[in-house]
Amino acid sequence: MKKDNYIYIVLIRALTKLGKFSRLISKYEYTHIAVSLSEELNDFITFSRKKHNTPFDAGFMHELKEHYVFGNNDKVKIKVFKIPVSNDNLSKIKEYIKSIEEDTSYIFNLYSMITMPIIHGFKIYKAHNCMSFTSKIIELTNQVKLNKKYYKYNIKELDILLTPYFYKEEYITKEKDDKKYMSRVSILTNIKFFFKLNGKLIYRMIFKNQGL
Repeated sequence: MKKDNYIYIVLIRALTKLGKFSRLISKYEYTHIAVSLSEELNDFITFSRKKHNTPFDAGFMHELKEHYVFGNNDKVKIKVFKIPVSNDNLSKIKEYIKSIEEDTSYIFNLYSMITMPIIHGFKIYKAHNCMSFTSKIIELTNQVKLNKKYYKYNIKELDILLTPYFYKEEYITKEKDDKKYMSRVSILTNIKFFFKLNGKLIYRMIFKNQGL
């Protein structure tokens, strides 16, 4: 295996209201997770909200530093793990990411995320959240042994699992604000997003989850 092939798993201390609330409840620092294929960490691949103010309009995303460091915040803390991968497994990871990126039917698995502390994650047809997507990428490295189904790992568990691959813990800063990402969305629009996402999730749980 060539040793110069790596992927990077990035834990983010999200500064959103949801991130702050999660830290208050869990007493654990990191509340978001993403994948980067570059050591420069300028492209965070994950499942997340499409805009800062649209928690229910969410799905596959290429996030930027500006999506984490926003408003009056000047930095955000991250923890990075560096996992070696073979040429073959790196190709599989890139193909998997591309297949999801090109498939617009993938949606955000909100239900698995909010019930994670109780039932520890479950699959919904063509749905991911930041934890299940990143865990699947980790599984595809063929370097890290997962002791349970990939969609059952929360961020803290992944933090522990990846301890041998710890790379660095640091703060990142933004170059400029992403005005489009930060643009306001009305309450009515967010309500529509809420019902649209829930409708799709419930439909898939009833009609699409057989055999998963």
